[in-house]
Amino acid sequence: MADSDDKNKDKDDELAGTEQPFVQHLVELRDRLLYCVYGLVIAGILLSIWPGPGGLIDLIAMPIRAHMPPDAKLIAIGVFSPFFVPLKVLMMTAVLLALPWLMYQAWMFVAPGLYSHEKRFALPLIFFGSLLAYTGIGFVQFFVLDKMFSFIQKFTPAAVAATPDISSYVEAILSLYIAFGVAFQVPIVVMLLVRFEMVTIEKLKSFRGYFIVVAFIVAAVLTPPDVVSQLALAVPMCILYEVGIIGARYFAQSGKKPDEEADKENADSSASS
Repeated sequence: MADSDDKNKDKDDELAGTEQPFVQHLVELRDRLLYCVYGLVIAGILLSIWPGPGGLIDLIAMPIRAHMPPDAKLIAIGVFSPFFVPLKVLMMTAVLLALPWLMYQAWMFVAPGLYSHEKRFALPLIFFGSLLAYTGIGFVQFFVLDKMFSFIQKFTPAAVAATPDISSYVEAILSLYIAFGVAFQVPIVVMLLVRFEMVTIEKLKSFRGYFIVVAFIVAAVLTPPDVVSQLALAVPMCILYEVGIIGARYFAQSGKKPDEEADKENADSSASS
């Protein structure tokens, strides 16, 4: 009887004895931050080689240039804009390229404090979260910007030449990239809320109508004042909310402790008998 109690105690205290001094946590945090910096530097070097800062500017300028006269170009009003704007775009692109690596380093920092049943779904969430962020940014680049500028051009008077400043243009689209990249994390947030028992799937279903209102409010705040970009953000958020509810069912089951699963099986067998 005592042996079984000891086994249960060891099973419950999986993390017992793994505590580390505060200084060691700081050292681990420093190492992980250094790894993040190394990843960003490598990504920046690769992007500076190909396609280069100029190539990145040409890429992000494609949506608006498609709606400008053939010979028109974006202008640089600031004295240092031709230097700092491409550098800013290069840095932001390096962060996006190294995003899975950055998320992996964050997970490695907190992994020692997680149970084995919690570690099982951490890496899939990192992969899924990075994929959703890239999907949101790609959605902006190849769909939202084109439709948004097409909508705006319809209201531009014929006597007005639309030649945007490169600095303001980059700031506007980078804010859209961040907004869509973060908004597309809705399934991850939903699955984590269910996994850590902060909310139930039934509550999420009953909150569906309120979330639609919240999605449109968030879209109105984060996007420019045009219908196209607001709908382009709000509608995918509502769809991803449903995806999160579906995914939460799987992660809620796969992330359970082994003893919780055993207790559930014993309860089911007792009920059936």
